[in-house]
Amino acid sequence: MKSLLSLLASLVLSGAALAGPRFLCCDYNGNHVSIVAADGSIEWQVEAKNPQDCWLLPNGNILFAYIGGAKEMTKDKQVVWEYKAPEKIGDTPVKVECHAGQPLPNGNVLIVECGTSRIIELDRQGKIAKEIKLTTAPEIKLHNQFRGTRKTADGHYLVCFKGEGKIVELDGDGKVLREVKVPGDPHEVVLLPNKNLLITCGDGHKVVEVDPSDKVVWELNENDLPGNPLRLMAGCQRLPNGNTLFCVYLGHGHIGEQPMVIEVTRDKKVVWEFADHANFKTINQIQSLDVPGDVTKGDILR
Repeated sequence: MKSLLSLLASLVLSGAALAGPRFLCCDYNGNHVSIVAADGSIEWQVEAKNPQDCWLLPNGNILFAYIGGAKEMTKDKQVVWEYKAPEKIGDTPVKVECHAGQPLPNGNVLIVECGTSRIIELDRQGKIAKEIKLTTAPEIKLHNQFRGTRKTADGHYLVCFKGEGKIVELDGDGKVLREVKVPGDPHEVVLLPNKNLLITCGDGHKVVEVDPSDKVVWELNENDLPGNPLRLMAGCQRLPNGNTLFCVYLGHGHIGEQPMVIEVTRDKKVVWEFADHANFKTINQIQSLDVPGDVTKGDILR
């Protein structure tokens, strides 16, 4: 009887561990974009080579960036919009990697490109409506140039200069307004309603929140969460209750070792975690689908 009660208790705990938000995510090494139900089951999934960013749009479609471009797909997996990164600029061959994308209020899509070193805004025909050139240090290899990039409501751009360990804010014409140095190689930057920046620091094994004067007002360090050491810190989302979802990228030797998504309170407590090592390898970006709001208007803080 005692062993039976122990088994039942473990099953209850397992079920509780699975209970969480319904979410959309990218799996970089798993090469797919998925919607995961609250019980942990996969309700939608498409293949994508090294996806880095994903959004559920107000029309119910899914927009995602992957290493070779970006796509918008319907729930029945029809491609309704696509951008393929160039193989040439004029007659010059180029190598390009796309590591961030964002839907904009006017229906255009923002993409950041490593290799061509630029932010582009694409219209519904896939044509470039706007281009902002980026300048990175010449010793930075293509793969390490840029990660998370967002256009803000005031028309500015926030760019993770991964290889240079900094966040750069540009105005609408590409003029540098601010540089924020951070430890590690930043992968995501989120402008919060109080004007602070939430920054995941990649292999710096750290997260920082800085105020408009660049002062660190909150941080999460490598060993602050027992049982959940920070690995490469990738995508994140600040939730309405003040908690934050973090993607703990488990590449670089850590696949299968620990939860790949955690929800953390302001006082550094883990209140939910997700680990499905049978179906996912390295979740690196997430959108909780339990949070209402229009992603094109900045309602979702990620």
